[in-house]
Amino acid sequence: QVQLVESGGGLVQAGGSLRLSCAASGRTFNSYAMGWFRQAPGKEREFVATINYIGSYTYYTDSVKGRFTISRDNAKNTVALQMNSLKPEDTAVYYCAARPRRTVAADARDYDNWGQGTQVTVSS
Repeated sequence: QVQLVESGGGLVQAGGSLRLSCAASGRTFNSYAMGWFRQAPGKEREFVATINYIGSYTYYTDSVKGRFTISRDNAKNTVALQMNSLKPEDTAVYYCAARPRRTVAADARDYDNWGQGTQVTVSS
């Protein structure tokens, strides 16, 4: 079991950048794959990016490829999402999630632990 706390959200103009961070508690962080999901108003939660337990493999949804980068620091129990070239359609609440497996997954049902979310708003 891990507890997750996101930070780094905010308001940014289109074309700008934000870096989200997720701090995890617990001694077994390095055995979890991690993911970022987002939920826009009136829409279902959607997958954004995922990283395996040691950071050697990442996977992204098509709409963010080349713009977003997921990374992790197991020494600090953190996972980050660097978001560049932001678009208004990236506006959403972003959630960090932990999966009790070493391999990545894009389905929210494969994640057991969730943060409270952080708001990202991109103005046009």
